Amino acid sequence: MFDHYFSTPKRIAVLSLLIGLFCALTAGSLTASWLYHKRQASYDVLTQDIRGYMEAFFGELGATAQAIQPLTMTDCGNIVSQLTSHAAFNVNVRAFLLVKEGAAYCSSATGHMNMPLKQMAAGIDINKAVDLAIMEGTPMLPNKPAIAVWYRNPLVPDRGIFTTLNVNLTPYLLYTERQKDVNGIALVVGDKALTTLSPRVIPVDQLGPHPTRVTDLDGYPMSLWLYGDILTTEDIQLSLLAGLVVGLSGGLLCSLILMMRLRNGREIQTAIRRNQFHIVWQPVIKAPEMKFTGVEVLMRWAHPSAGAISPDAFIAWAEARQLIVPLTRHLFTLIARDAPRLSQVLPAGSKLGINLAPSHLHAPEFKQDILDLVDALPPNHFQLVFEITERDMLNENEASDVFNWLHQQGFEIAVDDFGTGHSALIYLERFKLDYLKIDRGFVSSIGMETVTTPVLDAVIALAKRLDMTTVAEGVETQEQARWLVDQGVNYLQGYLFSRPLPIGELIEWQARQD
Repeated sequence: MFDHYFSTPKRIAVLSLLIGLFCALTAGSLTASWLYHKRQASYDVLTQDIRGYMEAFFGELGATAQAIQPLTMTDCGNIVSQLTSHAAFNVNVRAFLLVKEGAAYCSSATGHMNMPLKQMAAGIDINKAVDLAIMEGTPMLPNKPAIAVWYRNPLVPDRGIFTTLNVNLTPYLLYTERQKDVNGIALVVGDKALTTLSPRVIPVDQLGPHPTRVTDLDGYPMSLWLYGDILTTEDIQLSLLAGLVVGLSGGLLCSLILMMRLRNGREIQTAIRRNQFHIVWQPVIKAPEMKFTGVEVLMRWAHPSAGAISPDAFIAWAEARQLIVPLTRHLFTLIARDAPRLSQVLPAGSKLGINLAPSHLHAPEFKQDILDLVDALPPNHFQLVFEITERDMLNENEASDVFNWLHQQGFEIAVDDFGTGHSALIYLERFKLDYLKIDRGFVSSIGMETVTTPVLDAVIALAKRLDMTTVAEGVETQEQARWLVDQGVNYLQGYLFSRPLPIGELIEWQARQD
């Protein structure tokens, strides 16, 4: 049905377009999904890298603060040089301040001082072991934002270390290296943020509402917000390109396949017109007398460029393209052409086996085609045996009527290649059939212990129980012939006796037999 519907160039073009669109959408979607997940993975890696960098920095800063804590128990004049030294050897540290009773009294930058910590960094809570705040600036650098960090002395709660850090603590360098991956990064402490989107400290509510990633810093009240595109313009362009390439390829491939199949169907019609088909006849031998009593007619195609084409191939093509009826009619024409010469070597009543496709049986013109064949043959000379293949299932009601009509007309019916299709047992159960043709695959197992050997025994026993005449195909050795005769098989055909022959060679073969 599919091949029949898409049997014109216009319909093939429509289907190819639809297939191309489907392939394009599928490929574009898969590419976009792959790029999305790849980008999300890169965001994960970038976030972890930045977080690892910051945790390492604050780890070192915390270790330095822990080493400085004993200085909080000493006057500024005695330890200011040590404090300055610690600040000099810590990257990004503006200054270390010693704090007691809520006021900074000693600075690594200025020495003696006395300033309430709340005045310097209102967001710092000295009751916490560690606290952070973002500052608009420091007294010496009032217009440059800084991060303030508080470390309380674990032994003397009213004392501790206060330090200010340059903004380049933020992962600007990492961001610069990977800026194609993200739109911005923000360090958030409380309700303030330092961000690559602005040189100033901004309120958190002015940040973008949907960061791609948010991660907290272990041990510190700080979080990292990362902003990035779900799909960049490059990703979208690449997805569209992949969809376009795959869509065009899928559409062209579909068109090519369907046009080739359409061409095969047209070539069958052309071959009929140009008489490229011919028929051969394979003798059927009656057992046990080993007497030539009938033939099976077989169609062959000699293609002018492709050479001999297998019957299985061109018959399948014809059935798929609704050409089996004209092909079978052509077969009938060829049979009628050879029939007068065939009648010279076969006596009246000889069997003439003709293969029919199940789809032809259901055609409205089937009965008339059969009657036309009979009219074209020598009157009352051949006993026609119509062989039904198992390639397709039969419609039970229609087939039953057709089989009854064939029997009423005096024809016989055989099930061909028994056991190789999907419907043989259904045929035997539901229809009255005269012959059971045993497939060559079972015959070839004779003399060998294979899984098909017991099946062959069962097939022969079944035919006897149903009172059906048996015909063994593909007999090639004397051993096979003897075994089949001993089992009561009625007819044999195969290369042991003769290959299928053109009518002229069949006449010569018969003369040699006589």
